[in-house]
Amino acid sequence: MQGEIIVNDRAVNLLENYDIEVLRTAKGRGAILCEAKQGYYIFKEYKGPQNKLIMQDELLKITASEGKVPVEQIMPTKEGELFVKDNDQTTYILKTYFSGKECNVRDLEECRQAIRTLAKLHKVMKLPVENPEDFSQVFRIDLEYEKHNRELKKVRRFLRERSQKNDFELFLLNCYDSFLEKGIQITQELQSYGVEKDCKYTLEQGYICHGDYQYHNLLKNDKKMAVINFEKCIRDNPVRDLYLFLRKLLEKNNWNTELGKELIDVYQKENPLSAHDCIQLYYRFAYPEKFWKIVNFYYNSGKAWIPEKNTEKLKKVVEGEKNKQEFLDNIFSIFQ
Repeated sequence: MQGEIIVNDRAVNLLENYDIEVLRTAKGRGAILCEAKQGYYIFKEYKGPQNKLIMQDELLKITASEGKVPVEQIMPTKEGELFVKDNDQTTYILKTYFSGKECNVRDLEECRQAIRTLAKLHKVMKLPVENPEDFSQVFRIDLEYEKHNRELKKVRRFLRERSQKNDFELFLLNCYDSFLEKGIQITQELQSYGVEKDCKYTLEQGYICHGDYQYHNLLKNDKKMAVINFEKCIRDNPVRDLYLFLRKLLEKNNWNTELGKELIDVYQKENPLSAHDCIQLYYRFAYPEKFWKIVNFYYNSGKAWIPEKNTEKLKKVVEGEKNKQEFLDNIFSIFQ
């Protein structure tokens, strides 16, 4: 960190609540980077519930104690609190930080390392559950898909009733039914499989996911890859993280089956997938999430002018559907 750039003086002053000697601060991505005598830290606003922060802190301590993957830690205040508040009651947290560069998704070896890191993370990132019968703590992917399907039906009605349609809307409406039908079919199959059974399994195993396992939350330094930003951690099947990282990578590589097989194999060598995991992974890939994202963005933004990139993204999803299905067929055969 070069030079001394003071940003948001009120927030910087809150650092006095911590037992660190700040040397300089600098503006980071929506946060304040701090260099102190004790090391590097990041000070940022926290918008989640306090009980989630307690769970996150416990999870990070357990994960760090295993020593397999470098992860951030939440720093307590001098009074032992996990957060501080300014005069406007805005909540802030201070976390340890790592020097290094973000994972390069164009570098296959770094992608392999990211997957190995994730597999090691999942082996140790677990929290015990006091009441194993309480399924409400576990994320229900089928309920998420049901919500998406309702939203897709709502937007389809809107499109059909719209008197004047632009080129994007005409193209979207032309391919709409096939994607909606696929979304409904996948949701029904997932529910027939028995989601509550999988939720019970996830809960009993104590699984916790990072929740946002993407390249910008992976910092490579020398031979290790550190993981940061656990604010979206959640009780869910571990393939949530694997799916998120792979989906974005495979979309950019036109659903290259060999690439997908190789990276899943990298994961399995470190942390083998169970039958529950395999079925979850398949259905998460199968649901047309990218299509839903495009539709959701369109409906919730101004419709007077549709950016050309939106049309390009939609066409890419439509054109890549065949390759995606071939990828799914091959991936599913891996687990037979």
